[in-house]
Amino acid sequence: MSNTFSDSDQIGLVATFSDLVNTDFKGETNALCWYRNLEGDFAAIVHQLQLKENCTEVFPEDLLALQLSEQGNRAREIILKDFQLLTDFGASPTLNVLKCYERDEEFDFIATDVYSFHVDRSPIATDTFLCTYHGAASDIIANSQAEQKVLIPEIREKLAAIHNGPAAEFEDFLKENYFDLHYQAQPHASPINVGVGHLWRLAVDHPTQQVLPCIHRAPLEKEGEYRLLLIC
Repeated sequence: MSNTFSDSDQIGLVATFSDLVNTDFKGETNALCWYRNLEGDFAAIVHQLQLKENCTEVFPEDLLALQLSEQGNRAREIILKDFQLLTDFGASPTLNVLKCYERDEEFDFIATDVYSFHVDRSPIATDTFLCTYHGAASDIIANSQAEQKVLIPEIREKLAAIHNGPAAEFEDFLKENYFDLHYQAQPHASPINVGVGHLWRLAVDHPTQQVLPCIHRAPLEKEGEYRLLLIC
């Protein structure tokens, strides 16, 4: 088991799906990890799937249509079981084959794409679940090691110039354009990679949340390698 995981106050480790969904976030812990060493040929699944665009959704029937080896079939069974566990729990999982996400290049001083450290927000009580089965995996970072970008003076000044409206409406402007969801890692920060095969539950910003939302980012993809990601 990774010492990075076990040494972090931010991460709670669990051994079952039931523990993953029923354990409360508390204190500094805003990420729960069902730590797993998965067996199976997930690369074979990725190689057989047809990438229709940079991010292609894959449905259970697409997986079932693949002709796979014994190891490939084992990987497929794991994905389908995870899909069913999350669905039965009431979540809406999505399986994606990813070449890359869209980049935000509108402003050169602040990015609002998923490659930027960010938190998720929801008007209702929910959490983010994710598992990378193949390819590069996401990073999370402790809230104490990152600063909200809209609070950085030079960025805030430039955003105020773009807003060009009443000061009383500035905070609403930041929220409406998702600027307030993004963070900048501090120089001493030590992001933690979530790894491959583990199923994660990350705290989301919503009105009843008892902890700070988990700051995370999508990884830069490896050249010539697609990601296989379950998320909801």
